[in-house]
Amino acid sequence: MKKILIVEDDLSIAELEKDYLELEGFEVEICNNGVAGLNALKTNEYDLLILDVMLPKIDGFTILRSIREEKDIPVLLVSAKKEDIDKIKGLSLGADDYITKPFNPSELVARVKSHIRNYERIKSKFKENVKNDTIIIRGLEINKDSRQVFVNGVEVSLPQKEFDLLLHLAENPNRVFSKDELFEKVWGFDAITDNATVTVHICRVREKIEISTSEPQYIETVWGAGYKLRV
Repeated sequence: MKKILIVEDDLSIAELEKDYLELEGFEVEICNNGVAGLNALKTNEYDLLILDVMLPKIDGFTILRSIREEKDIPVLLVSAKKEDIDKIKGLSLGADDYITKPFNPSELVARVKSHIRNYERIKSKFKENVKNDTIIIRGLEINKDSRQVFVNGVEVSLPQKEFDLLLHLAENPNRVFSKDELFEKVWGFDAITDNATVTVHICRVREKIEISTSEPQYIETVWGAGYKLRV
């Protein structure tokens, strides 16, 4: 049975979500504030998180930022705010979806099912494609030990940072990373440059692995949020 955590301070909404999800066979827990939700995430395992943005004690964005490095589960943000800036912020922090209140509970259930199904498909496919420290995503092959990259069987040469950037994206398929996150992971806070270099390196990597840089098959731009490697 799939286990879902709802972090929502409006008990009537949380109970409604729980009722609909339980009717579909999910096991559901509710936390009504950010502190309780964060503690539950750190001590238990869940298959999906439904996270309200506006929470007492700790807001949803802070929770998402805190757990994203440790928990690789689908996250569906819920908010009464309809502004694009909030959606962009949520996606850039690692949310998989964003739904605004009021919403149809049946739509929520459909999104939950879809994200869990897609997550399991991606993980299964990713495990199958990781052999002997080699990541294979369609025609792209990345060997971590030899630091070699092949596209449709032809080796392409990537300098250190380009390889590190591609590898980080490939090890986290379909996850959106902001430029700041990629800069921190690949260059580090102490680097004598800025996150504009991420854009430059993304362009260079695309030139080497994509058939058409205007229609990339691998590294996609999520406008306003960052980049992801699509599987």
